Amino acid sequence: MRTDTVEIYSDQSNAAVLRHPQRKFPGVLIQDDSLHALCRQADDILADVDSLRGTGAYDDLNDLRNRLWDYLIHYKVVLGEHGIPLPFSENTRF
Repeated sequence: MRTDTVEIYSDQSNAAVLRHPQRKFPGVLIQDDSLHALCRQADDILADVDSLRGTGAYDDLNDLRNRLWDYLIHYKVVLGEHGIPLPFSENTRF
């Protein structure tokens, strides 16, 4: 872990906009519980559209779901490496 200065353009709850010093443009900070809920929601939607399997729409949605989960998995690994407990329950839905 390190401490650095970031530029905060908005600190709106669940939609903070900030710029990391190494980045040219700001990004949006998605809080842990919101990211977890988005991942679960993507899982549910994908299950509901199973009839589209093999189509471009299904593949695009599956890719979106997988990218969200990649962010969440990275978040969980980083917290684990620093001994920080997850701030959400793995069993909760959105």
